[in-house]
Amino acid sequence: MTSVVIIGGGPGGMEAAFRARQLGGDVTLVQEEGAGGSAVLTDVIPSKTLISVGQRIAQIREAGLFGVRLKDGGEDVWSAMQVDMRQVNKRIRRLARAQSEDYDHRLREEGVRIVAGHGRLQDSRTVIAETADGPQTIPAEVILIATGGHSRVLPTAMPDGERILNWQQLYYLKELPEHLIVVGSGVTGAEFSSAYQALGAHVTLVSSRGTILPGADPDAGAALQQTFTQRGIRVINNAHAESVTRDGDGVLVQLAGGEQVRGSHALVAVGAIPNTTGIGLETVGVATTPSGHIIIDRVSRTSVRGIYAAGDCADGMKLASVAGMQGRIAMEHSLGDAVTPYSDRTVASGVFTSPEIASVGVTQQDVDSGAIVARAVTVELAANARTKMKEADGGFVKIFCLPTTHIVVGGVIVSFWATELIHSLSLAVKHKLTVEQLADAFTVYPSLSGSIAEAARRLHGHEGEAVILY
Repeated sequence: MTSVVIIGGGPGGMEAAFRARQLGGDVTLVQEEGAGGSAVLTDVIPSKTLISVGQRIAQIREAGLFGVRLKDGGEDVWSAMQVDMRQVNKRIRRLARAQSEDYDHRLREEGVRIVAGHGRLQDSRTVIAETADGPQTIPAEVILIATGGHSRVLPTAMPDGERILNWQQLYYLKELPEHLIVVGSGVTGAEFSSAYQALGAHVTLVSSRGTILPGADPDAGAALQQTFTQRGIRVINNAHAESVTRDGDGVLVQLAGGEQVRGSHALVAVGAIPNTTGIGLETVGVATTPSGHIIIDRVSRTSVRGIYAAGDCADGMKLASVAGMQGRIAMEHSLGDAVTPYSDRTVASGVFTSPEIASVGVTQQDVDSGAIVARAVTVELAANARTKMKEADGGFVKIFCLPTTHIVVGGVIVSFWATELIHSLSLAVKHKLTVEQLADAFTVYPSLSGSIAEAARRLHGHEGEAVILY
């Protein structure tokens, strides 16, 4: 059996461990935090659980629109309720621990040896695990580094766990912030802004760019910013936060140019740093980028033979699904199984705001820059029957296809359930389906997926020829 040692138990490490065992490897997993890593314990699972609470509350707040009212005749159901933040966060932490324990149980059932400790490379064939009982030397024929990352800290905005917070510290708040100032308009900043507004907090979002979600489809970012503004979130664009400091029982955010924003709490969400320091990369000669990310190829190989990397510690897209894919690919390549090299062009990603944003493949930026020649069509969802039933914000479906072959090469969805709907477009991109094939598949009426088929029909060029129900 080939001995495989994995450093890091997040999505990349876990998926690699499962795949390596399926392929007959002798697997040792060295992890510090617990199965699932930060993705399960302090990041993805907790944040999406919090977001789901906000979605429930938003439904209650809008109950009057659906004819639901209090028995005494009052229409404002929300006014009779309050958010117990202590219980909300207690439940979030409990669910995260339970998920981690489930993964731990599954790993052990599969025959993975788990070592609790900090892993580092001694050489290209040896891992040292610093455990509570002292160092352990673990020989390896194959090594996967999946150590993840941690939230970036600004020296002028140091988290204190009480008023100035990073996203891991949010889950220990005992009260709902009266006014949360979010510094950073990427995915994390946008998601927490959306969630806390739904929970009932006043939210100000400070963006250093001209729009929120600068890495997303520009139409999607603009649509989300419009929704945020309509819901009362104050968005300050093109604003650089010079410092975040305590101000009595609140916080003071100093912006470049002199403007000051005061609030009760501040969330600093300005990116992440890879956990690649102190794990022996320099000793072994593993190449990294200037930012410290490990350089890998499309089968997750590093610059050193026999050493692979996956996830947020590696250079590339920072998604749990990507980490898992890279981990599986690494094991398939190293253990001699058939492998399909990783490609960014087939990755589906999601932003769990309200509305959600999901995308796959070619982007609007690719088309606008001339990097890809593609046709696109956008179908607004305001006329979709399902959207009307839910009293939801409109959103849209956008599909990109090649001009001659009509092969679907990308898509964007802005809507409730967008992260679920994107799978059909992901399949189309992955398997090179044409818009005709996508349009010919049956959809349910009424449904949001009907608008995906409608967009495909319009790309084929038959808009206006028939009355389309969607």
